[in-house]
Amino acid sequence: MRRMGQNGAMIQQDDVRHIAKLARLELDSQELERYTEQLGRILDYFGELAQLDTAGVPLTAHPLPVSNALREDSPRPSLPLEGVFVDAPSREGDYFRVPKILEG
Repeated sequence: MRRMGQNGAMIQQDDVRHIAKLARLELDSQELERYTEQLGRILDYFGELAQLDTAGVPLTAHPLPVSNALREDSPRPSLPLEGVFVDAPSREGDYFRVPKILEG
């Protein structure tokens, strides 16, 4: 079965079957027909969008204005070492001591 939309978009059941295989989906004949119809409508909609004049529309990376939500990186005092190691199971100098997990 072929589905031809108003804008010339065409999708065949073989296409949907192939997409389903790539997605590791098993479709029965009713699902195959339904998804062929639905994907055809989606392609029709993209065809309609492609006809819009976007010549004066600026390019965007995001539909909403986005700004960096991170604070300024500035040096400041950190925790004292004794406070950092208070709950550490083992310490070696200014480092945490952990079990060796890799041979080498």
